[in-house]
Amino acid sequence: MRNDLSIELSAADRVRLKRLVVDRNLPSKIVWRAQIILATADGLGTMAIMRATGKSKPCVWRWQERFAAEGVDGLLRDKTRPARKAPLAAGVKLAVLAKTATETPAAATHWSARTMAKAIGISHRSVQRIWAGAGLKPHLTRTFKVSNDPLFEEKVTDVVGLYMRPPDKALVLCVDEKSQIQALDRTQPGLPMKKGRAATMTHDYKRHGTTTLFAALDVKTGFVIGECLPRHRAKEFIRFLKRIDRTIAKHLGLHLIVDNYGTHKTPEVEAWLTKHPRFKLHFIPTSSSWLNLVERFFAEITGKRIRRGIFKSVDELEAAIHDYLDHHNAEPKPFVWTKTAATILEKEARARAKLQALKTGYQALESEH
Repeated sequence: MRNDLSIELSAADRVRLKRLVVDRNLPSKIVWRAQIILATADGLGTMAIMRATGKSKPCVWRWQERFAAEGVDGLLRDKTRPARKAPLAAGVKLAVLAKTATETPAAATHWSARTMAKAIGISHRSVQRIWAGAGLKPHLTRTFKVSNDPLFEEKVTDVVGLYMRPPDKALVLCVDEKSQIQALDRTQPGLPMKKGRAATMTHDYKRHGTTTLFAALDVKTGFVIGECLPRHRAKEFIRFLKRIDRTIAKHLGLHLIVDNYGTHKTPEVEAWLTKHPRFKLHFIPTSSSWLNLVERFFAEITGKRIRRGIFKSVDELEAAIHDYLDHHNAEPKPFVWTKTAATILEKEARARAKLQALKTGYQALESEH
């Protein structure tokens, strides 16, 4: 048996407890805890407090003692309880991380949570928590490519310079071809989108031919000159250059950023460029398509108009492409280049250093065996 506690409240504590009782945004457990203390301070006995709050005798006593020991702040938090299961030992966590980084499972290229759990002897949930804590994602990979162009630095500096400091009385155009765009028709009609279900499309399709989109993106305005042609040979490239020549005012110089595709360097193209000196081609480094801003436009037209489109003929496909071009050019927005050449070259140097370190390490391992 325990004699009822006697609690004397300061004016500040009483005001604070009353605010807790009337605060509608607090959890109910904090409200009834405050009610217990206020009732105790008002002289109510344990049985009366139990009837008023609907709580058991141990509960009333527990929070009276908590308040006596810790004050109002003690009512606002729960006592921490020991976990039902002992936490994993540091050695187990290190074993998971070491295996993840240095080994692969039998007959597989990477670990899954379940294969790792089986190898270590813990639950797959534990493995997931360890990986999440260390920021590891063994199921994912990212692709990369470091250009081997011997003129990489020179070309990057040239192209980025055009983006960030375009010449006077001239336009900078990013030019490329999106080839082999297929006119695909689905074999069956899909279901429309509705609540709880995405729209559906059959995985198989009927091919109705291909087209090639030639595009020239004005870096300053975002305007795109586009034309669909059946192939992408030097002949078609020259035809597109002629279209650019007709479209852009004659007094402006034209700096064209292009990739290293063979049709951009044929004798026929070079002969045409010689006759049209206002055209100057700037080649991006090999394996560096990300440096050509028109690729960003190609990604948008693919995602917004082509990939999920249904086309029963090449004419339908080309009509959809030209329709997208018209909508884009009605309110064009430029893609703003922000990375300086120095930043790009510094990152490229770091990548090369890491690749060289890996190569050196592999060679050392091979020599040991």
